[in-house]
Amino acid sequence: MFTSVLMIEKPLTGEDVEFLTTLHGDEEVSFVVLMQPRGDQADVLLRAIDDVALGELKEAVREGDEPEGADAKAPAERGLAVSLAALRAAGCDARGQVVEDHPLARLKDMVEEAGADEVIVLTEPHYVEEFFHRDWASRARHKVGVPVLKLFAHNE
Repeated sequence: MFTSVLMIEKPLTGEDVEFLTTLHGDEEVSFVVLMQPRGDQADVLLRAIDDVALGELKEAVREGDEPEGADAKAPAERGLAVSLAALRAAGCDARGQVVEDHPLARLKDMVEEAGADEVIVLTEPHYVEEFFHRDWASRARHKVGVPVLKLFAHNE
């Protein structure tokens, strides 16, 4: 069985699940999902700049309204539960957890604990962080010891 550690920042869409579960053809895949609450992920200014770069001006204005800290954990837990249920419904073994502190350190530990074959980072585009190689995928490539695949999440 092929094991992927999947880092996400929002619940998986149906398109995401279909893409992830068919990525390795007919091979059985097991997922370990790590979800970081979006409110804790990055500076509000960086997210707003990304939204402007994508032409999503209404989203840029709302960035400051997102829950942070403890308030962001409950929505992340619900999103994780939805994502795990969708992966299981697609026939995959899936488990996961919300990661609040030091997500890249937890990622490294989880890769070792699960004996993962790869890491998949599934996020929305973060142009500022990607330009400076400060995004999860770029930073993970130097830490985890397995291939890291960066994919962009689908929007509803």
